[in-house]
Amino acid sequence: MNATWTLVDLAGAVALLLWGVHMVQTGIQRAFGPDLRRLLSTALHNRLAAFGAGLGVTAVLQSSTATGLMVSGFAAGGFVELVPALAVMLGANVGTTLIVQVLSFDVASISPALVLVGVIVFRRAHVARTRDLGRVAIGLGLMLLALRGLLDLVTPYEDAPSLRLILGSIATEPVVDVLIAAALTWAAHSSVAVVLLVMSLAAKGAVPPHAAYALVLGANLGSAINPVVEGVSGDDPVARRLPIGNLLNRLIGCALGLALLDWLGPVLAEWEPGPARAVADFHTGFNLVLALLFMPLLDPFASLLRRMLPARADTDDPSRPRHLDEGGLEMPAVALASASREALRMADVLETMLAGASEALAGADRQRISGTRRLDDVVDKLNAAIRDYLARLDVEALTEADHRRLTETLVFCTNLEAAADVVDRNIMGYAARRQKRGLPPPEAEREQARQLLERLSRNLRAASAVFMTQDTRAARQLVAEKDLFRDMEAAATTAHFARVRSGEESSEAGTLSLDLLRDLGRVNALFVAAGAYPVLESQGELLPSRLRLDP
Repeated sequence: MNATWTLVDLAGAVALLLWGVHMVQTGIQRAFGPDLRRLLSTALHNRLAAFGAGLGVTAVLQSSTATGLMVSGFAAGGFVELVPALAVMLGANVGTTLIVQVLSFDVASISPALVLVGVIVFRRAHVARTRDLGRVAIGLGLMLLALRGLLDLVTPYEDAPSLRLILGSIATEPVVDVLIAAALTWAAHSSVAVVLLVMSLAAKGAVPPHAAYALVLGANLGSAINPVVEGVSGDDPVARRLPIGNLLNRLIGCALGLALLDWLGPVLAEWEPGPARAVADFHTGFNLVLALLFMPLLDPFASLLRRMLPARADTDDPSRPRHLDEGGLEMPAVALASASREALRMADVLETMLAGASEALAGADRQRISGTRRLDDVVDKLNAAIRDYLARLDVEALTEADHRRLTETLVFCTNLEAAADVVDRNIMGYAARRQKRGLPPPEAEREQARQLLERLSRNLRAASAVFMTQDTRAARQLVAEKDLFRDMEAAATTAHFARVRSGEESSEAGTLSLDLLRDLGRVNALFVAAGAYPVLESQGELLPSRLRLDP
């Protein structure tokens, strides 16, 4: 029973360490994420500057995975060449070792002070960035508390025969150590946490130095797996070059490290007798040596990656997202901006559908009608991609403004998809039935439909502008269009029944015209709901109901 509770305590300490790392990363991302991304994007003109930017950004962000995803987004979008992008990753791998260096010293005594200061700042500050820095302080304090807890837990059991037997069996198989640490790092999404765990075990002699170094190699390998798994547009070879190049870099480094481990162990033991410091130094030295080895070889290495992963020829597929930057998921503001850009592409496709509907009602051929109807599938796929992208955002990292923008983006995309369905099934269906029977709409009806479709295109552009600018006056003007379409439908209905009573028009022909007008009104109402209503609701200018309240 004692052993069971000890394992629970150990798992709790590891969970606390992971949560502390998570709080530090999310706090930094909220406070400085867009600034770090901007710094990174401006330093990609040569490999040395890129290396320095990757080191600095990752030292602050404490996540080489986050840096890798950001740079992968730049590389996939063609904003940066592969060579400086690879240099950024070499710098990022060095930058993520710096926090381990700091925590390898005996600084656990300041953990209560860090938590206290962090809580006070987080609870009292009114500025968002200051609150985020309070979160960072809390995370650092929790990390130090977790490390102290790990040391206290391991100390009574460091001479236990069962623990020695298990760890001794691991120590004899360096390859197994590498695989275990790589799997743990991949699952935890943090090489920092795994290396700190190894450092704690080594400090108490629970893991011999030889095994500790192998575990560190595995942690470095595992940190390169997540960008490959979560990389930008996983089916795009160009987007996969950088994360796969970083993974190959880690694999080569691990192979060299394992080959030299028997020689490196005694050298490090003589140079740094403290086991914890030796682990931290090995971690930093491994990444520095790899950077020195690969920096001169980045040009041929990039050429090899281009040959391994050539660009696809079908990059012009309109249903493929172009702006959903996976790296932006680490920073909600960037991710929401990327989703907004992709939502505007949906609006562009829908505007093309409206132009096709106008041509179809004017008597376009069957091929043109089919081509316009296929665009509905493009809108559906883009909407699904945007929704899946936003669903992967870390909810805890979202501010109140981010939550509001997330909702507005989903409402905009959902209404545009619904509008595209009405155009496809109803308006284009009406045109297809007319074309199949060889009965083009009457001239007056065609002219009216053309004018209304042009007005719908203007309203769609207005809805897109309101969605981006959040302008209240423009939103009110867009809502007024809904009343106009409603009045036109009511007037057309009255006129139709007057003509039916006088015998000037058949009931069936007039009903078809009214159905078309009603569908155009539905499309317009969806545009209003997409762009205007969220803005007016956020400003308190939208009534909850049109019903008259009971006296």
